[in-house]
Amino acid sequence: MNIKICQTGKMDSFEQNLNDLNADTNVKAIMILACDANGFTPEKVDPLLAKSRAPVFGGIFPQIIGNGKNMEKGTIMAGLLDDINTLTIPELSSDQADMDQKIVSALQGLDCLDKTIFVFVDGLSTRISALIDCLFNNIGLMSNYIGGGAGSLSFEQKPCIFTSRGLQADSAVLAVSDVKSGIGVAHGWAQISQAMKVTESEKNRVISLNWEPAFQVYQQVIQAHSGSSFENASFFDIAKAHPLGIVKLDTEMVVRDPILMENDQLICVGEVPQGSFVYILQGDRDSLINGAVQARESALENFPGNVNRSSMLFMDCISRVLFMEDDFKMELRAVDDRNLAIGALTLGEIANTGDSYLEFYNKTAVVGILENSGEK
Repeated sequence: MNIKICQTGKMDSFEQNLNDLNADTNVKAIMILACDANGFTPEKVDPLLAKSRAPVFGGIFPQIIGNGKNMEKGTIMAGLLDDINTLTIPELSSDQADMDQKIVSALQGLDCLDKTIFVFVDGLSTRISALIDCLFNNIGLMSNYIGGGAGSLSFEQKPCIFTSRGLQADSAVLAVSDVKSGIGVAHGWAQISQAMKVTESEKNRVISLNWEPAFQVYQQVIQAHSGSSFENASFFDIAKAHPLGIVKLDTEMVVRDPILMENDQLICVGEVPQGSFVYILQGDRDSLINGAVQARESALENFPGNVNRSSMLFMDCISRVLFMEDDFKMELRAVDDRNLAIGALTLGEIANTGDSYLEFYNKTAVVGILENSGEK
């Protein structure tokens, strides 16, 4: 990969780096990871994206990872040297849209066998899991997947997905690539409750648990376990330490991040299926760091090439940063002691590990080891 890192987040640097990568005839596509604090808008970036020789894909995130640190401002551009096909899925939140038909149409004519598929979605869309399920139903585990949810910690939905057609909201962009990869997924959270049935939910809104209002059950468990009171702190300050874990068979528990409470209902990043069973979880600094290291080790085990000729893409959840605060730098060092990884701190993570179900995760560390094309 030909990587350009800008720490200022300014438009002149964005334009220069985009032009430099387009001037490199070996670059087949450009992945863009940018910070929300840059203030990028369609009016600013769309004219530049439209002029790009190479197709672009990526997203705007609360923070990004580069030069061994998490950055609140800046932009990373990675010129990929492998053949890539990019496609956009609009209107992710539309109930009227036939998601399966969208995926079938978008993938028509594409060979997805033994590929790496980068997937970036608007993290505040309400049908992300439907998109992921349709990808799995149409492609299965023939490919590796890695990506995440873009967006802002203001939780205001706005254009955050980079495509060759411009910056878009409520959309997903996929890049089907020939690059060889190994993917690892882990989180480090542990259950503090019994399994509870989701007796009523609507998309990413959990309405009741065990036939009682979801927030009432949630706060009772947390207060009994840790003594934390929602009367003395904001909802998010407590909820960031207590995600929900959806029970899955033969795979890593899928974590869901409650970000808001409305009318005794829990609003999460990503859907929580009605009829599923969930735990309330808790973790600490060491367990989360160990989880991230486990993700890296799994990625290395799954990587089919020479690790000395590889790059690392680290997709980690922004709520892990909010939970760990300054200690998050310890997680970065534990995963990437050479300070060479690039990545994003996301509103949800997307991955499979090659032998288990494709998922949209929250509060989870996803590591991709990517083959550096052209190196022998």
